Amino acid sequence: MRKAKRVERVLGKTLFMVVIVVIFVYMLFPFYWAVNSSLKTEAQLRMTPATFVPRDNEGNFAPSLVNYIAVFRDGQFVRGILNSTVVATATTILALSIGAFAAFALGKLRFRGKKPTLYMILAMTMFPQVTVLSGLYAVITTLGISARPSMILSYMIFTLPFTTWVLTAFFKELPTEIMQSARVDGATPFQTFYMILLPLTAPALVTTGLLAFIAAWNEYLFALTFTTIDPAARTIPVAISLFGGLAAMHEPFGEIMAAAVVVTVPVVLLVLIFQRKIVQGLTAGAVKG
Repeated sequence: MRKAKRVERVLGKTLFMVVIVVIFVYMLFPFYWAVNSSLKTEAQLRMTPATFVPRDNEGNFAPSLVNYIAVFRDGQFVRGILNSTVVATATTILALSIGAFAAFALGKLRFRGKKPTLYMILAMTMFPQVTVLSGLYAVITTLGISARPSMILSYMIFTLPFTTWVLTAFFKELPTEIMQSARVDGATPFQTFYMILLPLTAPALVTTGLLAFIAAWNEYLFALTFTTIDPAARTIPVAISLFGGLAAMHEPFGEIMAAAVVVTVPVVLLVLIFQRKIVQGLTAGAVKG
């Protein structure tokens, strides 16, 4: 009986490890293949069958940085990095600033229509971007807003409702006694929010802020539409999609992969830097004492 249980335990652990390895490979292989392709020359990319590491005709390991050099020599790509940084950072700051105020009111204050407001915010996240694109573009064109501010304002459509909804749940989890104690000590509602409650929601702010930044950093449809009349304001996804080859009908696959790796690195670094806060934000409220 004990032997059977031991065998069952070993089989369970083995199956669990196999599943973990499969998921790990499935998640990381696309990024690995992008790195592998970015380190190959045009001739190496045309090799058949494809190699899992950059190799020359003799089979020797021969990585090349020619694609990365070409990418950073492209002024449109470098300008796209700056545009994406400005737009994504501004969008994140605005979404967190406005969303935190709204979440505090929805999570801790009492007023009529709070529940319908929450449902309305949730409903705003369900609309596909393409359904509001034409109307939004007409409004922005009529108002004469330039490309970068128009992208920041349009990105708020999907980052602000998400930020508000998630932060509301965190504010609800904070003990009401904190606000009562602050009120007894003479603190105003704004002082209670700014000096007491907001620092307690730091993990949630980091988590939602990072997700909002990634959404703005990777957004393509609005960026492509609003930069048609202002090519200098193109962001990273648009700049990569418009990479041109050296000749007609030529697809610079190696340069595209190199650019994809370059723009992925900042997001990976942000996740690594704030990983502790992200874990705290994702697990907060999971256990109630």
